Amino acid sequence: MAIAMKGPEGERAPAGGPPAELDRATLLRCKAHDRQAFRAFVVRYERPVFACLSRMLGRGPHVEDLAQEVFLRAYRAMPTFDLDGAAKPSTWLLTIATRAALDARKRRVIPIRPLEDASHVAHGSTPETERAQRELGRAIDRASEALPDEQRAALVLAEYHGFSIAEIAVAMGIPEATAKTRTFRARERMRALLGDEWRAR
Repeated sequence: MAIAMKGPEGERAPAGGPPAELDRATLLRCKAHDRQAFRAFVVRYERPVFACLSRMLGRGPHVEDLAQEVFLRAYRAMPTFDLDGAAKPSTWLLTIATRAALDARKRRVIPIRPLEDASHVAHGSTPETERAQRELGRAIDRASEALPDEQRAALVLAEYHGFSIAEIAVAMGIPEATAKTRTFRARERMRALLGDEWRAR
């Protein structure tokens, strides 16, 4: 099926917390492959998917192509999604996105850009705060380039999407102990390279 998406306009969650998950009735229709319901699914989750992929792979046309693939995989797999299971729809979908991103990195070299590229400056910001945000983005870029792909993926899921260690393990298809180690090492590396800038971000 063709999926129309607006583009990689990833944003941080608002201060009040992330948007609510899609309602159960719409998800039930998605499971039955109702295309109108799935369009609502895409509209609700395209931003976090673009943000996740952009943080892992850098922005560019490859992100939009991969996002299409992620939603196609989700469409095909929707009948198997357990509405009463532990995974939220967003967690389940970002698991698909994470595996697609890691697979893409293994298939070919994709330029990695700043983790902050996927985050826009908050409304009402001043030129000074925008400049500080850009400088922080560049610092995070330099530091994150030192991370192996698997550590970067774990860091993105933990720091930007609020995944627990158990959820990271499921998303990356690894034991929880490995997920904990990768997340810990990624955070320690970022702290070592960025110091107070990483703690205050």
